[in-house]
Amino acid sequence: MIEKYLGIPIDYVIIGMAALLLILLILTIVLLAKTAKLKKRLSKFMTGKNAKSLEDTLVRRLNQVDEIQEANDQNRRAIDLINKKMQSTFQKYALLKYDAFEESGGKMSTILVMLDEKNNGYILNIVHGREGSYTYTKEIIGGNSIVQLGEEEMQALDEALSK
Repeated sequence: MIEKYLGIPIDYVIIGMAALLLILLILTIVLLAKTAKLKKRLSKFMTGKNAKSLEDTLVRRLNQVDEIQEANDQNRRAIDLINKKMQSTFQKYALLKYDAFEESGGKMSTILVMLDEKNNGYILNIVHGREGSYTYTKEIIGGNSIVQLGEEEMQALDEALSK
């Protein structure tokens, strides 16, 4: 009946099927051999040194990764807090010694400029004269003073702003 539909003698169909079956049998044997070899390698790989299994090592390493991530998160939070605090600390300084009065000599007067990241801060001017010392404080907002600055104060402010 197959001869009638295919036009091929049944003997050839049986020989072809037998050849196909033989090829499939050979491929199955090869695959089983490769699978056995892979199982052997996997078993050897999983055993590890000193009879420690790879699974134990992996679990331990994953726990270490979790600990490192937690420590990293804590460090990141600490760095953010430090950066936040740094914005309001004095970061730019200038110190200038000068003669407030020509007759005093020796550059006994001092100007100290202290500015934060946004150029806000203070100018501390300590004027030394024969009759005594006087201290003046001037507020700096955005790199500028509301009150007029003296020549030396402006020089010290410019020095601090350039840092």
